[in-house]
This record gives sequence, C-alpha cells and structure tokens, in this order.
Amino acid sequence: MKKLFSKKGTDLTTGPLVPKIITFTIPLILTGMLQLMFNAADLIVVGRFAENGGEALAAVGGTGPLINLVINLFIGLSVGTSVFVARYIGSGEEEKTHQTVHTSMLVALIGGVICFIVGFFFSRTFLEWMGTIESVLDLSTLYMQIYFIGIPASLIYNFGAAILRASGDTVHPLIFLSIAGVANVILNLVMVLCFHRSVDGVAIASAASQIISAVLVVWYLCVRVKGACKLDLRKLRIYPARLWELIRIGIPAGIQGSLFSISNIIIQSAVNSFDSAAVVSGSVAAGSIEGFIYVAMNSFHHAALSFIGQNIGAGKAHKIGKITGTCIVLVVVVGLALGVFAWIFAEPLLKMYIGMSGDGTVTTEAIHYGMIRLQIIAITYFTCGMMDVFSGSLRGMGASLGPTLICLIGVCGIRITWIFTYFQSHHTMETLFFSYPLSWTVTVLAQFVFFLILKRKLVKKQSKDGLLMHA
Repeated sequence: MKKLFSKKGTDLTTGPLVPKIITFTIPLILTGMLQLMFNAADLIVVGRFAENGGEALAAVGGTGPLINLVINLFIGLSVGTSVFVARYIGSGEEEKTHQTVHTSMLVALIGGVICFIVGFFFSRTFLEWMGTIESVLDLSTLYMQIYFIGIPASLIYNFGAAILRASGDTVHPLIFLSIAGVANVILNLVMVLCFHRSVDGVAIASAASQIISAVLVVWYLCVRVKGACKLDLRKLRIYPARLWELIRIGIPAGIQGSLFSISNIIIQSAVNSFDSAAVVSGSVAAGSIEGFIYVAMNSFHHAALSFIGQNIGAGKAHKIGKITGTCIVLVVVVGLALGVFAWIFAEPLLKMYIGMSGDGTVTTEAIHYGMIRLQIIAITYFTCGMMDVFSGSLRGMGASLGPTLICLIGVCGIRITWIFTYFQSHHTMETLFFSYPLSWTVTVLAQFVFFLILKRKLVKKQSKDGLLMHA
C-alpha cells in the first residue's frame, strides 16, 4: 500500500476529514481558476485590445458551449479514471491501478485526435446550427479551428491530472497549469499587441498553452511518479477490462456533460435570438465571471469522488455520508461567498472584459445585460455546487446511469422545456436565465433521494461481506 502513495500521493481513508478535504481542494480551486483563465485571458485581451474588440469578444465567448459539447464525452471518461484509480489505490491492487493508468492515457490520445477532427472540420456547420450571428460567424469559426489543434493535448492533461488527483496529489496539476497559464497570458498579449492579431492570435496562444500542460503532466507521470501510477509510454495499451470500467462510469458522465452542453447551446442560441452583439458580449463576460465561481465549487465534486472512491476500496463505506455532508457544507459556503462578491462587484468585474466603444466610453449596454445575468445566477449558484457534489459522490460510489438520467430530466429537460414554452411568451433576459437556478434546485432534490438509497445499499453490502472497517 505504501508504494501506491509515494511521490505526493495521499491516503484519503484515514485522518481528520475536514482539514484533509480543505487541503485537497485548495490546489484544485486554484487549478480550476487557472484553467478557466485560458479562456478568460482570450476574452479580456481581444475584448479590450483587439481592433474589432466587440465582435472578437462575442466570437470567442460564443464558442464555449460548442467546444465543451465536442470534448465532454471523452472528458467524462476521465471521471471513470478518477473513480477506479482511487478505488484500486484504496484496495491496494497495484496491477489494476497500472492497467487503468495506461488504458486511460491511450484513450486520452485517441479521443483527442477524434475531437480535433470533428471540431476542426465541422466548426462552421455547428456554429450555423447554433444560430451564431452573421457578424461574428467567420471569426468564431477561425477561433474554433485553431483552438481544436490543442484539444488532444488538453485531454492528455485532463486524464493525467485525474490520475494524480485520484492518488491524492492535487498540487502538481496546479503547478503544471500555472506554468501553462502564464505562457498563455504572455502569448495572448504578444499576439494581439505586438503582431496585431485578433481571435486567431488568442487561439494560437491557447493551443500552445495546452500543449505545455500536457507535456509537463506526461513528464511527471513518466519520470517522477513511483509505484503503480507511474506511466511507461512503451506499455501504453488498451486493457479490455479496464476500458469497460472507464466506459461504464465515464460514458454516462460524458453524456451528462454533453447534455449540459446541449442545454447551454440552446440557451446560447436563445441569447443569439436577441440579435445583438451587446447582449451576446454581456452574457459572455458574465458567464466567464460565473465560471470562476463554478470551478471553485467543482473542486468539491472531485474531492467527494476521490475520497469516496478510496474509502469504498478500503472497505469504509460507512464514511460516505460524512464525506458528502462535509463537501456539501463547504461548497455552499464557498458558492455563497463568491456569488455575493460577484453580485456586489458586478459592474467593475464586467468592465474588465468589455472594452471601450468608439466614442471612448464603456459599452454600457453590454454591461447592463451582463449585470442582469449575474444578478440572477451568482446568488443562486451554490445550488449548482450542491448538484456537483452529489454527482461526484454518486460516481465515487460506482453509479453510472442513475446520475445521468437525473441530470437529463432535472437540468436539460427543465431548461429546454422552459425555453421552448415560457420563454417564448416572455422573451426577456431575466426569464431566460431563471431557468438555471430552477433546474439546479429540482436536480439536487432528486439526487439527494437517490444518494440515500445507494448509500444504504453499499453500507449494508460491505457490512454483510465483513469488509466494513472502522477508522
């Protein structure tokens, strides 16, 4: 067992729970925020410094839901990686850990190539289906095509980071992303200010930074990590049993992420229906600000998944409730604190993204629409954090189809129904964005019921099998 936790890996099955979860999540919060800065840096630089700033901002920001749709299926497989690496570490099964690591990294490479092909060659078609406004269609297409060059590297980084986090190491993914993030910001400024590029310049910077992060995580797994999580490129292969495990957990998780993206694409299409670059720019800027709140809360999703995975592997299913409850309390505190901050400082935050109009004044119309979105979503965003924690807990317990069906009905179903019914007769920004907190709240209630049922079954099973251990 000790070998498995070497090189910064952490045993998540023993010791005081609260400080260990906080220690685990702080690097994750910083990592998520840095990862989000890849896109935020693109938005800020083109919005404020590019000659066609308003159109460039709308072009870059409007591609986010579509990019996520293309890659989410494979990102979901990295959830399967986290679940089973954590579980096999907890149970001390080194050979299965080794097989999961090498299967996962090869899947990341293959998936990245597939995503690149789909994204590069079908970007314009997807954007047209989404109703992208004509004035930014060419710019959005160019940004996506260049951005997708770096997608294989992005998936490799995400799978590598999933392996490290499942072993309890959240620090090194942060270090690698910090290096790549600094490179991204510098390249953004060089491309736009020195070479006078627009969306193509920031897309090149993003792709380059993704490659840097992938190289670093692969180097660390190959050279620095010891034990079962060590990566040997010569031993990359698909182990059928391990691949099936990734598919069983990961495909439903990926479908869930893709369904989220589809609902967000529909909402983005509804934003586009206002046929105003100011509306799109304001919504994009607000969405980027919300993203920082989301990644902070999402760290508790990863904590719940990794802690529960290791504890189930170690025969400690009785700790599931305490782990989930602790993560719920922490995510509500973090979500409310950041949401209130974003609500209070909405205007100055939006001005960071939205540049100056031709007469030298801030584009007040775009800021107005951005504030409408923030005032509705920021205060209620903690419910989304609760939803993510329950999702991580259920995945950590080995649930696959159940969480996906709940999110399909509770999130996607409600949003899509809302947009095609009530929003059609009350065509306002307020009506559109109210669909978010409504869908989160309904989903959390359904997840809570499912969580109680599944937890009871797991505890009963381990107790019956004589595997239940006491901390």
